[in-house]
Amino acid sequence: MTQGKDNISPEIRNEELDELIKNSTAIKNLPKEGDLIEGEVIDISSNAVLIDINQVTIGIIRGYELYDESGESAGLKVGDKVSATVLELENENGEIELSFRHAGHEKAWKNLEDLKESQETIIVSVVNANKGGLMVKLNRISGFLPVSQLSQENYPRVDGGAKAKILEKLKRLTGKKLKVKVLDVSQDEQKLIVSEKETTKAQVKETLKNYNIGDIVDGVVSGVVDFGAFIKFDDGLEGLVHLSELAWKRIDDPRDVISVGDQIKAKIINIDGSKVSFSIKQLKDDPWKEASEKYDVGQKVEGTVLKVNPFGLFVELDKKIHGLCHISEIPQAIAGKLSENVKEGGKMEFTILSIEPKDHRLGLSLKDKKVKKEDEVVADDKEKKVEAKDDSSKADKVEKTEKADDKKDVKVEEKEAEKKDEEKEEKK
Repeated sequence: MTQGKDNISPEIRNEELDELIKNSTAIKNLPKEGDLIEGEVIDISSNAVLIDINQVTIGIIRGYELYDESGESAGLKVGDKVSATVLELENENGEIELSFRHAGHEKAWKNLEDLKESQETIIVSVVNANKGGLMVKLNRISGFLPVSQLSQENYPRVDGGAKAKILEKLKRLTGKKLKVKVLDVSQDEQKLIVSEKETTKAQVKETLKNYNIGDIVDGVVSGVVDFGAFIKFDDGLEGLVHLSELAWKRIDDPRDVISVGDQIKAKIINIDGSKVSFSIKQLKDDPWKEASEKYDVGQKVEGTVLKVNPFGLFVELDKKIHGLCHISEIPQAIAGKLSENVKEGGKMEFTILSIEPKDHRLGLSLKDKKVKKEDEVVADDKEKKVEAKDDSSKADKVEKTEKADDKKDVKVEEKEAEKKDEEKEEKK
């Protein structure tokens, strides 16, 4: 006779239940706190999302835990598959407490690491600006785009480098979407740095393969800054003419010799990756080649003071040749209050101390003193060497004479000693 269900002993029932739980795949796959689990959205309300987990239990995401930095949970619909992190295995309603925020945070930063590695181009939104660059958003992660990493099109070129005007230009980019690449990322520091310039670097490098150092290009001045001028060429490429390569003479402000919109020819003097350096002055004759023919050491010249500095005066001798009168070559009566005693634009008489055409240097003096020319200095040096040689020869002769006299004295003393010994022997 078969036993009825109600007649099964409690011991047998517990054993069967334990066996059922032991062999149940669903039960074995129940998550633990901290696990990243997947489920299906079964309900969405204004402040909570319900997730079916393996048709075994229900999970809930609510409140602040709905915030997802990766952006994957935005626009969820019933039936969507989602990932969430387990916060608590059972809440007051017997549900598993889940979080999009934890799962999204990890995913988002892992995704950024992958983007940095792959150098894939992405799109970010500009949300604000400061004097150093732009604050941007990628999904829900905040990042920074430094001014130096802006493209040629968006770089804020401002006359005089006024910070207020630079900030004004940067703020005009607020609300725009920019193509960028990830430069640096750190989840621990919550740091994301992106670059707009990097997105075009490969293309620029490829185009620059058509150019070589020494090539002369036609271009237009696209921007003038304190340290030089930017030149656009070849339908979008851009390079820099440094202040020192604008002209052979000394220039304090590039705007004195070049302006935006100028059509110019420039010589390529360096190509470094996607960076191009130009020279304008190298397309003109070097006036310093004739400086030693036009001016002489010791010559008195009238010059115009271009700039007064604590270390001396920059002086224009003519439109092409400039020199320096160092503070040590200015009388104390003037040097004591240099900026008061000497005015820029004033004319003064100087003495040329030195000319170094190869180094583009010319030394001047305001002190009233005689200056020997180079050939005279060389002659003086030779005379001194001859005199020193003569003195040395004389000293050698005196020394030899003294040694000879010493030898004679020794011989005389030896002979006298021998005579005395002979006399003693005779007396014996």
